[in-house]
Amino acid sequence: MKYESQKIAIWYFGVAMALFAVQILGGVLAGFVYVEPNFLSEILPFNIMRMLHTNSLIVWLVLGFFGSAYYLIPEEAEREIESPKLAYIQLAILVLGTLGAVVTYVFDLFHGHPILGKEGREFLEQPMWVKAGIVVAALIFLYNITMTVLKGRKTAISNVLLLGLWGIALFFLFAFYNPTNLALDKMYWWWVVHLWVEGVWELVMASILAFLMLKLTGVDREIIEKWVYSIAALALFTGLLGTGHHYYWIGTPGYWQWIGSIFSTLEVAPFFAMVLFTFAMVWKGGRNHPNKAAILWALGCSTLAFFGAGVWGFMHTLAPVNFYTHGTQITAAHGHLAFYGAYVSLNLAMIVYAMPNLLNREPYNQVLNMFSFWVMGGAMAFMTFTLTFAGAIQTHMERVIGESYMDVQDGMEFFFLLRFGAGVVFVLGALVYLYSVYVPREKELISRDK
Repeated sequence: MKYESQKIAIWYFGVAMALFAVQILGGVLAGFVYVEPNFLSEILPFNIMRMLHTNSLIVWLVLGFFGSAYYLIPEEAEREIESPKLAYIQLAILVLGTLGAVVTYVFDLFHGHPILGKEGREFLEQPMWVKAGIVVAALIFLYNITMTVLKGRKTAISNVLLLGLWGIALFFLFAFYNPTNLALDKMYWWWVVHLWVEGVWELVMASILAFLMLKLTGVDREIIEKWVYSIAALALFTGLLGTGHHYYWIGTPGYWQWIGSIFSTLEVAPFFAMVLFTFAMVWKGGRNHPNKAAILWALGCSTLAFFGAGVWGFMHTLAPVNFYTHGTQITAAHGHLAFYGAYVSLNLAMIVYAMPNLLNREPYNQVLNMFSFWVMGGAMAFMTFTLTFAGAIQTHMERVIGESYMDVQDGMEFFFLLRFGAGVVFVLGALVYLYSVYVPREKELISRDK
């Protein structure tokens, strides 16, 4: 660890991993409800379980991005973070807001209250006071990171990362606009949801992957920076108008079916570029870096993101296909693999790389950590194939044959059982990962006297 303020990342990664545990626990419980529909229905209804599963995912991923920024920006800017104290205040605000949102969800507090109660909009259910807290925390973060960069060395990695982080904050402001017209509501809702995960988050992904490649492979910065700018341009060019694939059936003009189909198809390009980038850098570098697990996670991240966000996204992004597949288990298959490959694996890769440095130790538990990579990746791949088969059957039975939704759901019980089994295996893999990161073997401890 070169800079003392990089230690801020330890706390952000810690809270992120705690929420990661909540997220996968919520996912397993929700998956079991598909097998036993009345499970915990009186104590924790399915809609609350799903809310906890999806919201904790978003929050821990963003916390992971913040932690990654606090780790990598000092090295890129070659100076300490502007104000470590502000960084801890920001984290305290986010933790308070997260706890407030969870308590409000679970106990349905202040039902219907415009400021204190939940809003009922998927992914944006947070009470208004929590949203306001998120904005305050975002402003603190942006001030801290931006001033650190402006007063230090400017690099392509920090520039693209800043662009992505500012984009996250700006597009979140649309969460405050909640029109009564349902079509308008959905249209602006996607400006947060889509433009985050298929727009500015890709810039964050490209910059963090670039930082990892720079450190792990030893390839010249100039080569890596050219890749970063190219991937960022591709992500923005395809992702912004790619929002159109969400406008097909919500009451917007028909031309969105053409715009959405064309630009959504092109959205595969930045993810394919990231696969070429990571594999080319590792091959070109030829450096025998001791942190083999971080290299594996970085390569796995780009590969799984390409298949999950790129290939599985393309499978049902064309308007004539989406007309039949929209909202089926194929969407769930795409969502699970895309989020896991692109952003979960990215954060896990960064944590695997950063934690040994933050703890002042050599990379530890490498074999165990790589084992967790294959367990979690295998479980997620199995879950994706299971949901894809279920979705194909669901599409045919519901949208072609015309059977009712609930009758088709009953017929997919076998697939839901397989999905639950994959979820349990994923939890075991996650536990191995957490153990390998947070319980380093003592014999690998580097003496501070050396």
